[in-house]
Amino acid sequence: MILKTRPDIGGQLASIEVCAGAGGQALGLEGAGFEHVRLVEIEPPACQTLRFNRPHWQVIEGDLRHFSAENYKHIDLVAGGVPCPPFSKAGKQLGKQDERDLFPEAIRIVDECRPQAVMLENVRGLLDSVFDEYRAKIIRDLKKLGYVAEWRLLNASDYGVSQLRPRVIFVAMRKDLAGEFNWPEPHPHNPATVGELLFDLMVENGWRGAETWRERACDIAPTLVGGSKKHGGPDLGPTRAKRAWESLGVDGKGLADAAPVHDFLGLPRLTVRMTARLQGFPDDWQFSGRKTAAYRQIGNAFPPPVATAVGTCIRDAIYAASKRKLKRA
Repeated sequence: MILKTRPDIGGQLASIEVCAGAGGQALGLEGAGFEHVRLVEIEPPACQTLRFNRPHWQVIEGDLRHFSAENYKHIDLVAGGVPCPPFSKAGKQLGKQDERDLFPEAIRIVDECRPQAVMLENVRGLLDSVFDEYRAKIIRDLKKLGYVAEWRLLNASDYGVSQLRPRVIFVAMRKDLAGEFNWPEPHPHNPATVGELLFDLMVENGWRGAETWRERACDIAPTLVGGSKKHGGPDLGPTRAKRAWESLGVDGKGLADAAPVHDFLGLPRLTVRMTARLQGFPDDWQFSGRKTAAYRQIGNAFPPPVATAVGTCIRDAIYAASKRKLKRA
């Protein structure tokens, strides 16, 4: 029997979240029916965010290299977003030579607890030809452990997120479940434009130019960029991204503390809450730390709606396999 009633999670499917960040993927998987028994994250502000929003989540603050999953043999899913700098075009794309590459650690955790499924996400650069052998090795390593794995590029805008945000998703299913898994279908309708999505936040302080701005902001957002600790402050990305934001009527050189006042003139800046909504977070999800720390968490997050879409397909595959086994019994 695959599905088991577990007193610690009320009978739901159980998961371990690695490199959890501010909880974008964890929140999305929660919406797909997974309950996280452990979340591992090294950054203190992100850990505070997780604990504040979900006090019942068991957050382990520390290096993933020091976490063992030997005691979690009941886990259904291992998920997470391992660091992207080793594969990002904005970096040196050092891959396995980068000390921040944690894919080997994720595979170690899978080996220790042998979940029914694995879901990892990363940047588009991971699909570059320079990493062909790297990706193939990960698939071979998981195959040795009894999994069928696949990489897929998904666009967040296909799943209701008002942002141009392509992400590489890695899903591995245990061999006996693999035939039941199907990737999520894109939504039939386009997501809201930046103007439509953020209008109510832009008009909070009575800005009289908000309606004109809404008409100008008539497309989805460029990719939000969270940056790293070395980054100087909260802005909306490199020069090309700033130009894209300017075409939408947004000043991308920084973030604002509040919405524009009544007689504001010029291009408004986004607030932290606005960027979180663009990333697909619900408005009640709070981020710890000052503006730069909060925005870094948001910009580096995996959009919850995309995680829900993929997680639902994983959940359905597990349920379908369970029903199939029951019929045979």
